[in-house]
Amino acid sequence: MPPVVAAPTFAIRKLAVAVFTLDDHMPATNPWARSGVPLASGRRQGTLRRGRSRALATLLFAGLPGRVPRSVREDKPVEEVGRGARGQRHMERRDIDELRQKVLCAAVLENSGWAIDRRESTRHAVKYRRGDDIIIVIHGGRGWFDPLSDAKGDVFSLAQHLGEMDFRAACAHVADLVGFVPRAPVWTRPSRTKPLLPLVQRWANRLAPNPDSATWRYLHDERCLPEAILRAAIRQGLLRAGPHGSMWAAYTNDDDVLVGWEERGPRWRGFASGGAKVLFRFGAASPDRACVTEGAIDAMSLAALECSGENLRDGSLYVATGGG
Repeated sequence: MPPVVAAPTFAIRKLAVAVFTLDDHMPATNPWARSGVPLASGRRQGTLRRGRSRALATLLFAGLPGRVPRSVREDKPVEEVGRGARGQRHMERRDIDELRQKVLCAAVLENSGWAIDRRESTRHAVKYRRGDDIIIVIHGGRGWFDPLSDAKGDVFSLAQHLGEMDFRAACAHVADLVGFVPRAPVWTRPSRTKPLLPLVQRWANRLAPNPDSATWRYLHDERCLPEAILRAAIRQGLLRAGPHGSMWAAYTNDDDVLVGWEERGPRWRGFASGGAKVLFRFGAASPDRACVTEGAIDAMSLAALECSGENLRDGSLYVATGGG
């Protein structure tokens, strides 16, 4: 078959008997010819325009078995050829990020029958209850954690925590809640208007725990810390009695300067507002070994396991990172 060109040109060793037109090579019933798509004329026209249908792409590979792109065989637009799974993953990631911004954890909980415990909630940590189960919503409704376990995360992990089988089901559940507006708690106490006192002054305003204080009973009776360990921590200036029977444990920097404190009590855990998590340091000033734990109570508990009588193990420093 002679090539189709702008003018009659044939590589034939005999005189042409006729001028062959486009219609001679392509029947009028051909979908490409009927669509009126022009061929290249004098210069390269580039790749196919986006959005061409299956009929056009199939024609390009007509007579070449096994050469039709997979996206065409699956009846996808030509513009998707070469796009691949990578672009699809990027699109899905954008959709997931949009859902994460549109749906709060409170919407998932309220839709599942959870209720706010206003007495034990704050503006920054809202406690939800359903029976004996507890979920605390933080980070402006974007995050959550279960104080009775190690479970925590975002709105999708919350949906899975509440019973969805997998991440795909969690995404579908969250997508159904787009536009759902949870009831916001009504705070009777006005927000803090005056600035916080400096860390050192707030720490100095608190007394050290004593055997008659609720903080001592929490640490000694509930958390089973020996009296010798508590008194050693108090001598090092590491403990203060916080509100509602909670404990404040001092965190210092490398220059032994107070930079914050961990707050832990029977119904509360947190960290000093405006403070920094560096290290809780309990034990030898010039240690031969350091034992790293997550919380201050963990550090003191390990010290209690390794102590001999009322004396801490020589050369040991027990530190806590505060979960950071």
